[in-house]
This record gives sequence, structure tokens and C-alpha cells, in this order.
Amino acid sequence: MKTTVKSLEGSRQLLFINGRFVAPKNGNYIASYDPTTSEPWYEFAEADAADVDDAVAAASKAFRDPAWRRMTQTDRGRLVRKLADLVLQHADELAEIETRDNGKLIKEMRAQMRSMPDSYHYFAGMADKLHGETIPVNKLDMLNFNMREPIGVVGMITPWNSPLMLLTGTLAPCLAIGNTVVIKPSEHATASTLALAELITEAGFPDGVVNVVTGTGKSAGEALTRHPRIAKYVFTGSTNTGRRIAGNAAMNLVPCSMELGGKSPHVVFGDVDIEHAVNGVVSGVFAAAGQTCVAGSRCFVEANVYDRFIDALVARTQRIRVGHPMDAETDIGPLALADQLSKVEGYVASGVKEGAKIAAGGKRPQSQDLSRGWYFEPTVMVEAQNDMAFMRDEIFGPVVGVMPFKTEEEMIELANDSNYGLASGIWTQNIDRAMRFANQIEAGTVWINTYRASSFMSANGGFKESGYGRRGGFEVMREFTRLKNIIIDYSGAMQDPFVIRLK
Repeated sequence: MKTTVKSLEGSRQLLFINGRFVAPKNGNYIASYDPTTSEPWYEFAEADAADVDDAVAAASKAFRDPAWRRMTQTDRGRLVRKLADLVLQHADELAEIETRDNGKLIKEMRAQMRSMPDSYHYFAGMADKLHGETIPVNKLDMLNFNMREPIGVVGMITPWNSPLMLLTGTLAPCLAIGNTVVIKPSEHATASTLALAELITEAGFPDGVVNVVTGTGKSAGEALTRHPRIAKYVFTGSTNTGRRIAGNAAMNLVPCSMELGGKSPHVVFGDVDIEHAVNGVVSGVFAAAGQTCVAGSRCFVEANVYDRFIDALVARTQRIRVGHPMDAETDIGPLALADQLSKVEGYVASGVKEGAKIAAGGKRPQSQDLSRGWYFEPTVMVEAQNDMAFMRDEIFGPVVGVMPFKTEEEMIELANDSNYGLASGIWTQNIDRAMRFANQIEAGTVWINTYRASSFMSANGGFKESGYGRRGGFEVMREFTRLKNIIIDYSGAMQDPFVIRLK
């Protein structure tokens, strides 16, 4: 892999279409900004409809080409494993690229990159294990069975917070099954996806199997989501953008898999060790500077321990170190973009206006070393109410609202009082209570005495406005296949051509 942080400095990054890096037809490029300094550090190509059309054409041709279409499932699995090995070999370079591009901690990005190959190996192993079934029917001398086959060209629109990790969860199964892909990464973090394209070429994938078009949602994104030759869309991002993508896709009757926004409830009962629960809440909302869709940003605490919990949470929050993401001692780096910083500030201000109080944080750090970047202090808001804007909307920043509850019934009502349903968490030593919560909460993931623990081996996804479709485990393999029914009559009998055969 030639791409490194050093080589990206001041460079112009091209599109990746049909196995080659090519310039955009319109000659336009967009600056990418370093969140720690707010300064541009490289430029990427701004694809338009013509570039997207080239990428989709390349993917469509590759999907039909015998070099890919007629490759055995076992051989496809070998290619995916080769890619996994290359990702592991270059994990540190990929981690540094993402940290520079989106400001996430280098220690977290290294952990992500070094674990991603496991996901590729897992789905590579499924390549030759996806099978149909024989179905008994009420007709003599007839064989009825179904089979699963690749769905076609998949359009993937990825976010800026963890570009490669979130891409891996859908790219790995797509390739293992035999689909081809056009990826449109977020315009706020494109470099790592283009670096991955180099590794895809090195792994030996046929030209056109994977393509990358960079640019804005208005240019590349709009063209991709309206393209008539896409078989399915995968999107991770905001609910509003998801609605637009689903609307565009619906015009061509194309299905989507969506992981959208979240406003996840994090519940603490008084029968747990307070410090343990505080540590879990901190992990759930302040890790990655709150820039995770599963962030537990609504925290409900049993009234009899509420004051003790707030004291402990504030004390722990004040010990969090905000700093440069490349520093191993840093706990929280900058937000990924300037607009996100303004959004977080706006929600904190609106919370105060509506009656909430800031118990910790609530502003940009005062340190001169951080003044140029998009940093915001981890923030605890108390005297919150569930109808306040900052408790209703996804902030995507390091802000948690905390409020007490008295009964289990009240807690369930508060926790479910949200348009979202992506994740949830509960801290209790009462297994009966934990199971009641798991059964009643309207969320696709339930964590009990832990939070933000995930595995590519388990299917996950959202309820309500948090999206639809599932990722992970065997379920994601079904998401990227289509089911075909095959019926064979071996009776040799002549049928009445004007009567449908029902028996």
C-alpha cells in the first residue's frame, strides 16, 4: 500500500473505477480538513453523475464477467482472506490515516484495524456455506427447491466516524457472496477507503468488482442513489439522509439496508456498584467523543442513588483528558467536522434554555494547544426532561442528559419514549429485571451490565427511525442475496395447458 499519512499531505486523491485510479471528468477536487487544526491536508476528487455511471458500468460488467461470476465460492473466500491478511499487514497505516481524517483516537483506530481482518475471515468462511433448501410440495413427481444467488451491484454509502470498520461489515459478506460494489465514502473521511482500494487490487480481485467514487452527497451520492442499475443500497448515517436515499431508491424499486440515528437509553439501578455503572455510562456516551450511533446519551438513574451517581459521574467526567488523538494518554479527541462542533454547542445551549443544568463540561476546552481544533468537553446535563430537544434529537457529540426514575414501569415508558430504537443498556444485578427490560425495550441491541460491546458474529440493526435491515452474523448473508425458486416436473405427464397446476 503506497498511501500513508505522509504521502497524503498536499496530495490529490483520485477515483477508483474498474481497478484503476482515475481523475474526475469535471476536474473538481474538494479539500479534506484535519480536525485537530481545522486546516486542509489533502484533496479528493468530486465525482459527478458521469463518474458514477462509469463506476456502476464497471461493477455491472464485472458482475457478469466469468472471471468473477464463475469463480467458485471457495476461491472467492480465498480472495477475501487475502484481503484480510493485507489489512492486518497495513493496520497501523490505515489507523493513522483515519485518525488524521476524522480525529478519533489512534489507540481505538489501531484496535479497529487489527480486529477487522477477523471479520473478513469470518465472512470468507461463509462463502461456500450459503445454501438453499428442498421444499416438499403437494404434487407428485415434482422437485421443488430454492437457491440463493448474488443480488448484483450494491451501492454502499459510508459514514465518517468509523469508515473502514463500518464498511467491512457489509463489504466482506458482499464479496464473499459474489456481488460487486460501488462505494461512496463520506466527504469528511475518504482517504482510508481509497487506501483499502489499493489493497483490494493487491489481493487480486478482478477489475470492477470494487469501485470507489468520492464527492458530496449532492453530486456523487445523489447520482448513485438514483442509478437504475443498482440492486441494493447500504447506508449508515443520519435518519434524514436515510429518508432521502430510501426515497430515491424507491423510484427504481430498489431495497435498502439502513443503520440510522440513535438516542439510546442507558439505565442504572441502585443495586449495582456505582463506580462500575459510571464507567459503563462514560464508555457508552463519551467514547469516540460521542460520535457513535449507539451512544447512550439518555441516562435514567434510579432515584434512590441518583445524587450519588451524579456526583460520581461528574467526578469521573472531569478526569477525562481531552487532547490530540495521536497522544496515547488522550481519552477524547476532536469532533470530526466544524459543523458538528456548532451542532453540539447549539444543543447544549438549547438544553440550558429549556431548564437543564450543566454539571460538567459544556464548552470548548480553554487550552491553547486545542484552540485550533474542533474540540468539545465531555458534558453532563442534569435536571433534564425527556421532551427537551437535546434529549430527543441525536447530537452525535459528548453530551449526556441524566434524569431520575422511581419505578420500573416509569423507566420503561421513559426509555421507549423516543423516535429511535438502535441500542439500549441496563445496569442491575436483578436478572429478572434485566430480562423484563430486554423484552420490553424497543431497541435492536440490548446490553446488560456492559455497553458498546459488539461482534460481527451477531446480527444487529435498528427499530423505528433507527433503520431496518440487519448486519452481522448469518443474517447479513441473506441481506445480500436473492432467493430463487426452481420447480422440476419429472412425471412425464401431459398437463392441461389452460389450467394452473395446483395439485
